[in-house]
Amino acid sequence: MTPNTTPPTDTEVAQAMAEYPRVFRNPTPVRARKIALWIGFLSLFVWCLYDFNFAPERIWAGLQRLGRVVSFMFPPHLWETWEEWLDVFTALGETVAMAFMGTLLGAIVAFPLSFLGAKNINRIFWLRQGSRRVYDVIRAFETLILALIFIRAFGLGPLAGILAIAVSEVGTFSKLFSEALENTSRRPVEGVVASGGSRLQSIRYAIMPQVLPVHLSVLLYNFESNVRSGTILGIVGAGGIGFMLSDRISGYFWDQAWTMIFMIIAMVYLIDYLSGLIRTKVIGKWDGAQ
Repeated sequence: MTPNTTPPTDTEVAQAMAEYPRVFRNPTPVRARKIALWIGFLSLFVWCLYDFNFAPERIWAGLQRLGRVVSFMFPPHLWETWEEWLDVFTALGETVAMAFMGTLLGAIVAFPLSFLGAKNINRIFWLRQGSRRVYDVIRAFETLILALIFIRAFGLGPLAGILAIAVSEVGTFSKLFSEALENTSRRPVEGVVASGGSRLQSIRYAIMPQVLPVHLSVLLYNFESNVRSGTILGIVGAGGIGFMLSDRISGYFWDQAWTMIFMIIAMVYLIDYLSGLIRTKVIGKWDGAQ
């Protein structure tokens, strides 16, 4: 006897749900867990609102003060001499250079370390797990905290910002690079080995061509992010445009601060645009060559 494979109609499904409601709903333990999770989430949300004093009066008063601050920013300040503009552009360039050097140094150190954390490269369990925990420990330190430590050690200036970004990126890049190594296909490796290639040759000719486009994409994205981080690091004394911005805000020169903020936004947009072009051209050519 051939079974009936015709799918039921909406009317038949609705009729079955009405006759056997328990069949179409979650079991009691599942519904109890969902209710408990929602109660816990809402309780945490309400407690945060209460503990952080999210009172309507406070929000309204803060918005009024914010409106006054924004009104002081207009019209934006335009410096009258080239020397003044040059100081701002120099600070912007310092921020970009700080982000570039920190990203590059972090990647240089992280590249060999990433092989220790990749399962398909490092077969020694304790060494692989130890390497991954080192990545976690490094990433646990926020860049701003590292900047404050290095400022204390090396003094004010871009050097502290470069070292803070570099150390932070070592943990981030090592983790992302090792994950990229683990997600490669085994077929090119098997092809190199079948052709008589050694283990190092299989890494060089089968794994690296797969991961280098991913590494480049990660580098470009983190460089963009580090340009923004470099601005924040400058506020705590690591140089760059953030240092000038903090000085103008402290002196209540809001019109000059707004001009610098606009220039920072334009700089980040330009870097994002150029990074997109590099990804398209370089990674596109890489894919075409495969």
